[in-house]
Amino acid sequence: MTELQRRSEYPRPQFVRGQWMNLNGEWDFEFDDGNVGEREGWNEGSRPFSKKIQVPFCYQSELSGIADTSFHDVVWYRRTLAVPAEYKGKRLHLHFGAVDYEATVWVNGKRVAAHEGGHTPFHADITDVLTDGENVIVVRAVDYSKDVTLPRGKQFWEEKSAGIFYTRTTGIWQSVWLEPVAETHVRRVRLTPDIDRNELKLQAFFGGLPAGAEVSMRATITFQGMPVTEDTFKVTNETESRTIGIHDFNDHGLGRWWSPEKPNLYDLQLTLLVDGQETDNVSSYFGMRKISIEDGVVLLNNRPYYMKLVLDQGYFPAGLLTAPSDEDLRRDVELTKEMGFNGARKHQKIEDPRYLYWADRLGLLVWGEMANAYHFSETYVGRVTREWLQAVERDYNHPCIVAWVPINESWGVTNILVDQQQQQHALAMYHMTKSLDMTRPVISNDGWELVKTDLVTIHDYEWRREVLTERYSEVDKALSARPGNRWILVPGFPYEGQPLLMTEFGGISFKKSDWEGWGYSGAANEEDYTKRLEDVIVPMLKSPVIQGFCYTQLTDVEQEINGLLTYDRQPKIPLETIRRIVEGR
Repeated sequence: MTELQRRSEYPRPQFVRGQWMNLNGEWDFEFDDGNVGEREGWNEGSRPFSKKIQVPFCYQSELSGIADTSFHDVVWYRRTLAVPAEYKGKRLHLHFGAVDYEATVWVNGKRVAAHEGGHTPFHADITDVLTDGENVIVVRAVDYSKDVTLPRGKQFWEEKSAGIFYTRTTGIWQSVWLEPVAETHVRRVRLTPDIDRNELKLQAFFGGLPAGAEVSMRATITFQGMPVTEDTFKVTNETESRTIGIHDFNDHGLGRWWSPEKPNLYDLQLTLLVDGQETDNVSSYFGMRKISIEDGVVLLNNRPYYMKLVLDQGYFPAGLLTAPSDEDLRRDVELTKEMGFNGARKHQKIEDPRYLYWADRLGLLVWGEMANAYHFSETYVGRVTREWLQAVERDYNHPCIVAWVPINESWGVTNILVDQQQQQHALAMYHMTKSLDMTRPVISNDGWELVKTDLVTIHDYEWRREVLTERYSEVDKALSARPGNRWILVPGFPYEGQPLLMTEFGGISFKKSDWEGWGYSGAANEEDYTKRLEDVIVPMLKSPVIQGFCYTQLTDVEQEINGLLTYDRQPKIPLETIRRIVEGR
């Protein structure tokens, strides 16, 4: 395995400390199909496991070294750890980027963490259970392969992929790392830019505040290495808020606002002091960016902005949900921009933070979407709500994220048209998301059967240019069309003048590799494919009512061959041809 495939980059780019230890790489591994591991004491760490796995790749993937796609819902991991001498005197936090679906962690036989949710991070302070010399970390992961009330995204509940569903991910699939922190430290920050007031609202959350000591934090903001401002304030509570003026350029072409065209980022250095002595130092960044809706128009930084998104499933042939390398994530952002798109809708996946980092750095709008379940139950409601809360908290600071999508195409709420309980759930997800984040629009049920929503978003795989041109010539025609034989808005939730966006369309299949598969319509050759792209994209660009679109999709995925790129990221027609069509040239 190469160093790139080992995923050696810092896993949490929005909140960086200088000291950390990468725990990716080879771990001992075992299937527990009889679910006997806990009863037999596997968590104590002395039992040898029969397999090796390359973390953070799931056992179903080629890069894991196992590549077994059959059902194994209970799996175990084990590795040893020697703590570096320079970490002595610090609190040691063991971090997991994501483990699908439930995880329990033991260190030296003592349970240190339990977490539910397959797409969100967790950590444990393991300081007090460590010993000198070799320590043993054991992880038990439990998936529920056939449970369709589980938030699972595109992971199929049958053994072989089919239709729009793909190979499952079980266990660790994002990076694992160890981080030393001081007793008194910054736990996290919440950064809210306000371009209208030229201010940054900083909320900081602290751990281990000492009694009787004087604690303060210094926030230093720079732009491209040049000082912008510095603010020092006292810390007396576990949460402190501060509004910092950004006395800097703004509009009139000289601005430092963030956009896909000018992805300007400010660097933020946070230094925590106890009685004048530095105890913690964290690097972060932010973008001065505003997404809003005024008089039924989508605005970016107070100017009308047409979103040209591509649907991105975030799957890779050798790693499935896990990119083989950080460079692969960066390249997906670059390819998206090279084709003329200014954004991506990450579909049914809470994406790796490294992807969001590159979207921030390179300039790409991102719609953050929950990985949905498929059937409704009260158990599902609890699961999806808890995990969505964690997802919004994790990704709140990224300037690239400009919309939240808690539910897609009535997945998990299949009877929302007529079932008031399911309508109330969609409303609850909408309002809960708004209660966490008032700065971004929220789509209650992307595609159709919307309840209360900030954007009216439509999925329509019609391929005839003349039909699309007529259908989206007026708002009333668009709302009454019912593509897929679905209501756009649930009866009782009237249209309130929200912007209309076409957030799934196209899906043209074109076989350009060894993969066999399907699409929503098919092209015979490159010339036909080019014409079919024009036939679906041109009506969106010329529509007087559509304010943005999301083309399906970036890449082929397993049995789907409706990508602009093959599964291994090779363009099906020249990138410049796609760019010309997307830009309307």
